[in-house]
Amino acid sequence: MVPSRATHSPALAFRQSAPPASKHRYVLYRACVSLASRPPLSVSRVSIPMLRSQRLVSRHLGVRSHALQLQQTRDASTIKKLMAANRGEIATRIMRAGNELGIRTVGIFSKEDRFTQHRYKADESFLVGEGKTPVAAYLDIGSIVQIAKENNIDAIHPGYGFLSENVGFAEECAKNGIKFVGPTPENLRRFGDKTAAREIAIEQKVPVVPGTPGPVYNLEEARAFIDSGVGYPVIIKASMGGGGRGMRVVTCAEELEENYGRASSEALAAFGDGTVFIERYVDRPRHIEVQILGDGKGNVVHLHHRDCSVQRRHQKVLETAPAVGLDPKTEKAMIDDAVRLTKAAKYLNAGTVEFLVDKQGRHYFIEVNPRIQVEHTITEEITGIDLVQSQIRLAGGESFEDLGLSQDKIVPRGHAMQCRVTTENPSTGFQPDSGVIEVFRSPGGMGIRLDDGPGFVGAHITPHYDSLLVKVTARALDRGDCAHKLKRALSEFRVRGVTTNKSFLANVLNHPDFIKGVVDTSFIAENPDLLLPSTSTNRGQKMLKYIGNTIVNGPEKALGATGPAPSKVDPIIPTLAAPPASSGKSLRQTYVTEGPEAFAKAVRAKKGLLLTDTTWRDAHQSLLATRVRTRDLEAIAPATAIAMRDAFSLEMWGGATFDVSMRFLREDPWDRLASLREAVPDIPFQMLLRGANAVGYTSYPDNVVYKFCEKAQATGMDVFRVFDSLNYLENMKLGIDAVGAAGGIIEGVVCYTGDVSDPTRGPYNLEYYMDFVRQLVDQGIHVLAIKDMAGLLKPQAAQLLVSS
Repeated sequence: MVPSRATHSPALAFRQSAPPASKHRYVLYRACVSLASRPPLSVSRVSIPMLRSQRLVSRHLGVRSHALQLQQTRDASTIKKLMAANRGEIATRIMRAGNELGIRTVGIFSKEDRFTQHRYKADESFLVGEGKTPVAAYLDIGSIVQIAKENNIDAIHPGYGFLSENVGFAEECAKNGIKFVGPTPENLRRFGDKTAAREIAIEQKVPVVPGTPGPVYNLEEARAFIDSGVGYPVIIKASMGGGGRGMRVVTCAEELEENYGRASSEALAAFGDGTVFIERYVDRPRHIEVQILGDGKGNVVHLHHRDCSVQRRHQKVLETAPAVGLDPKTEKAMIDDAVRLTKAAKYLNAGTVEFLVDKQGRHYFIEVNPRIQVEHTITEEITGIDLVQSQIRLAGGESFEDLGLSQDKIVPRGHAMQCRVTTENPSTGFQPDSGVIEVFRSPGGMGIRLDDGPGFVGAHITPHYDSLLVKVTARALDRGDCAHKLKRALSEFRVRGVTTNKSFLANVLNHPDFIKGVVDTSFIAENPDLLLPSTSTNRGQKMLKYIGNTIVNGPEKALGATGPAPSKVDPIIPTLAAPPASSGKSLRQTYVTEGPEAFAKAVRAKKGLLLTDTTWRDAHQSLLATRVRTRDLEAIAPATAIAMRDAFSLEMWGGATFDVSMRFLREDPWDRLASLREAVPDIPFQMLLRGANAVGYTSYPDNVVYKFCEKAQATGMDVFRVFDSLNYLENMKLGIDAVGAAGGIIEGVVCYTGDVSDPTRGPYNLEYYMDFVRQLVDQGIHVLAIKDMAGLLKPQAAQLLVSS
């Protein structure tokens, strides 16, 4: 329908002027209309692009953000705003801890991480390291500190890896008045460098593995040390960093040159420092570590120990707490050494003192990890102490007394195990896989904790970073029960689209030696059968693919299907003669030369029925999931341009076509519009515009919708069908205004339901529709459409509605 309007309404005049500079309350109303009638409540995140959403929500609607609400009830420390200078799982863990303490959180992300979860877990997020490599982005101290300064960030938590042990980073934070959630620069200087840590251990009479007194700077020095009497085997270790990187075992002189070069280059790539040192290799030890917390004043408490002996190439695979099967004397000596060593350094914050225990029960200090560790979760589970919260509060100046920490109260209870579900393929040497996750279902239940990273449906797993998807932690009073819970959790995981190490982890948990409770660091190397993959049947996806194939291509004769084979039709593209020059002005020519009001007048003057052809959009959306390609449309466009020249419009863009073109067809929807406009110059093009949602699935800022409509009209779009499935005028107004400002033809939509021919039925009666249409006309629409989405508009009802 085309409303008859002789003059412009004020609404239409407004559309032709520039949009208002600020519509905060209007945007806020659209985003939060469902909250407006409720009492104040906690909202963890309201996404309103280009606005400080939480402040606006709090100010205008009385809705408090989760961080703001908690901050009123608990002033945890002097820290009000905390940055997680990391990515993935640990960044999310830090943000959750900050959120629980009532602290506003800030994230950073590289360009490659712009779609990952940790970016959206924070209250605010910032791009870092623009133009740098994916890893270098998170090592950009200058950019990170600059972001912190510009956004009033009180403290930075570095997580693990990246800059967590970088003395320069900690000093730069201190220089700019930013709290570093970790050890002091002096602690990092002494313990971040493993050779310096060895010297402190020797001073404190903590037993160490025989090795070089300091770094080894070249191959000649390495060879001279080994030949001095230490002999082979030895292990070359990176002086900085951790996680098993920059470590190589050398069993004979012929292997020294290659492994020295590999260890040094790997250390340089991972930590920015290729310095290494050498120790005698302890054969078949257990790897035990003691978790400590220090207050920086010489007070240290320990949170007992963990067994990290299940390793592959010096990288931890599965950790348990507490370590079982230790000689009580060895256990006490290790804990005492760990506490004495860190007390002497007046250690601040969380750290881990790591030891090797040989077959004779002798323990040797190997390093202090001056940071939170990946496996901290199992210590939290057996002690009930939140290590990350403790880190934040200690950095904020709180004491052990404030935290309620005293050694006599830290008593382990039960057992915990953690494994890391990664995209590594055990059968190909643990080579990381990459791709898109098609299915991701997580486990749950009593005693299972998930610390999630980038694992979710649709996630793009890239080769740029660590392959961790999620950490799974199980807890139970009995070690055997704990292992069973972890196995059950792994069996519930469903990950499709990328390969995972899930079967390898299950093999470890099922191995008799692991079940007995005591294994050493050679466990995986001596049991190659652990690497054997278990074949996934993947029945659900196979069934779905079969059904989809059958629907599209018909039943498979080879599988015994009966009936005729699917017919094959080669479509014939007709050859049509161009219309004679005397055929008159088309509707589109009227619109282009005289504008939308003249177009509406020309439509009203037309005698007979005008048609809109939906083949190029709604038809193939319904029948073929919008999968008709641009090249398919281009093939029939010349014939369509002739055959449908007198049509009201061709519906060919907007709605789902925009999303599907990019997501599935890998096409540019703007290219489609421009190409078809060139091929069909005289027929009006029509699109579907979802009001404030434009062609997306969320509300957008006003300027985005205005710019979108402007570009669409300039590229060749004519008629914009603006609709809201609930006839919610407030959601349609922005779309109507934006189309009007762009100079497009506004087709306002009434979505039909009920039965207007039955006066006893309400509330969707004739009066309701007439009132809504009047409001649309007042908005300045040029065309009125009745959208019968569910096929409810009966002939007599249609006659009554249209004539009214």
